[in-house]
Amino acid sequence: MANLKEVRNRISSVSSTQQITKAMKMVSAAKLKRATNAIVALRPYATKLKELLANLSASLEDGASPFLQDREPVRVLVIVVTSNRGLAGAFNTNAIKTANNLIADKYSKQLAAGNVSIVSIGKKSQEFYERRKYNVIGNNNDVYNDLNFLNVAKITESVMEGFLNGQYDRVELVYNQFRNAAVQILTSEQLLPVPKAEVDEVVKTTKIAETKGPVVQVDYILEPSKEEIIDKLIPKNIKTQVYKAVLDSYASEHGARMTAMDKATENAGDLLKALKLAYNQARQAAITTELTEIVSGAAALSAG
Repeated sequence: MANLKEVRNRISSVSSTQQITKAMKMVSAAKLKRATNAIVALRPYATKLKELLANLSASLEDGASPFLQDREPVRVLVIVVTSNRGLAGAFNTNAIKTANNLIADKYSKQLAAGNVSIVSIGKKSQEFYERRKYNVIGNNNDVYNDLNFLNVAKITESVMEGFLNGQYDRVELVYNQFRNAAVQILTSEQLLPVPKAEVDEVVKTTKIAETKGPVVQVDYILEPSKEEIIDKLIPKNIKTQVYKAVLDSYASEHGARMTAMDKATENAGDLLKALKLAYNQARQAAITTELTEIVSGAAALSAG
């Protein structure tokens, strides 16, 4: 009977866990909807702004904007975007692993010299790098309590100021890009200096229709000057790209958690079936044993 009690306790425990995972899945599904709406609304604007500035800056000298100055990456800053909470499968682990691989592949010398710093957005990456004695700058975990452009822009402004002051020569951004609830694309991209488009990408050409005439380059009229546009829009673009990365990561977090909790709920259901089967088998064995003892006792009495 002790075995039956143990199985009953396990069934009760797994049932409680299943209720929790089912509730967490529903909460993440509701949050995912809002997060998805936010990133879907921002992504076209952020993508087009980035393309526009990359094309414009490609035809300018490095001195046109301090954010375009390509310096030797002696001091490197890596912005790692994770979440404050776990129970999201490998979501946080993969982002941290991607950042570590980036540092090992591109900035191993800077790391050995102690010139790699981390700006963590999310408690999980904050704790990971602090435990390993990295130079973690600031604490940005509260940004998820009120996720909006202004709060993320404060983080970006401090990073931009550090780049302008020469504290960092290169800034990299690592995050999970949202594709759908089940798929998150690990992304690492250079934030500063602002990458330029290749010359071939900048040249806009068109051919005269239905002829083999010469290629005509399309010339655009920009007002005010190209330099003024770059000067005004580059800081805005940098803030927008970081905000997009945080929104991408936020949506990815809830998608990953919803998927993980759905799988956990399914696994709990399978475990419950196995436990109930084991319970019924143990109960049947106990009843059979009791019946055998009763029959044996009755036979002994009749024989006596």
